[in-house]
Amino acid sequence: MASVLIVDDDAHIREVARFALARAGHAVELAADGAAAYDRVMRGGVELIVLDILMPELDGLALCRRLRAHVAEGARPVAIVFLSSRGEEADRILGLDLGADDYVTKPFSPRELVARISAVLRRTSVEALPAARPVLAIGEVTIDRDRHAVEVAGRPLVVTATELRLLATLATHRGRVLSRGQLIATVYSGDHHISERTIDTHVRNLRAKLAAAGAPVIETVHGVGYRCG
Repeated sequence: MASVLIVDDDAHIREVARFALARAGHAVELAADGAAAYDRVMRGGVELIVLDILMPELDGLALCRRLRAHVAEGARPVAIVFLSSRGEEADRILGLDLGADDYVTKPFSPRELVARISAVLRRTSVEALPAARPVLAIGEVTIDRDRHAVEVAGRPLVVTATELRLLATLATHRGRVLSRGQLIATVYSGDHHISERTIDTHVRNLRAKLAAAGAPVIETVHGVGYRCG
């Protein structure tokens, strides 16, 4: 099981989530605001954060940005699941755009939250990655799954754990078009909570990073899916 940090300024929400996750076997810690959560994450050992958005001191979006910036400096990625009352599509897309691994809206089902966290942990764990061919290459893009590292022409490219799995899956099947359903089954371990829009958001973010680094290797095949060329 994993070390999970629940970050929410509502004590009732913290306790409901804590009880559900502890009963599922996770080691759970609590924080009432983003600043306290940031300090705890910097001490190490946190594998996943359940993160509210509207909080004092440091809101969830700002904390997500800060943690993803630390990954750019070489820090180990921490999985992030937003748990927020802001449930509009634009809010969910913004959360995923910032690098979150999933987005759950309030009011929420504790059982669904546990299921979603389990799915995120499965797809972000090193053990879940295929053992064969740990290093893949597409032109100047190198994907090292053991080190959770992507490089373009020898320069590091910061990606989330989900983006790395997505890129590795497309690279493994280079030249083949993979449908959104196939990507959900492979990258997200068949998690039925993941929608095709979520796939599109992660692909868009990953493609933008690759294009900015001079490696536009992901192609959309309209009406079918995606492939690496």
